[in-house]
Amino acid sequence: MSNSQDDKKKVKKGCIAVRVGLEEEDGGFQRFVIPISYLYHPLFKRLLEKAHEVYGYHTTGPLWLPCSVDDFLHLRWRIERESGHQSHHSHLQQHLPSSLSFHSC
Repeated sequence: MSNSQDDKKKVKKGCIAVRVGLEEEDGGFQRFVIPISYLYHPLFKRLLEKAHEVYGYHTTGPLWLPCSVDDFLHLRWRIERESGHQSHHSHLQQHLPSSLSFHSC
């Protein structure tokens, strides 16, 4: 195994690897490394609940998330935008837009 392949497997401290994508997507699955702090965001918690419904708790490797890559990128953008511009959690918008949906099997 080359060093570049080893580097892909490593996740720096304070981060977690996730695997995102739907089988019917052209690009397939993609791996992302995100801050652990995302796990505490209300929108991300909803995605984690959906992941539990679809995949259960027992996984090896990256955490699998049941949403399209586009939806994940939008969710990540919203979390980063809110954490960068909002100082109080009471002002966070805690609902998902109708265009952001999670895939269920």
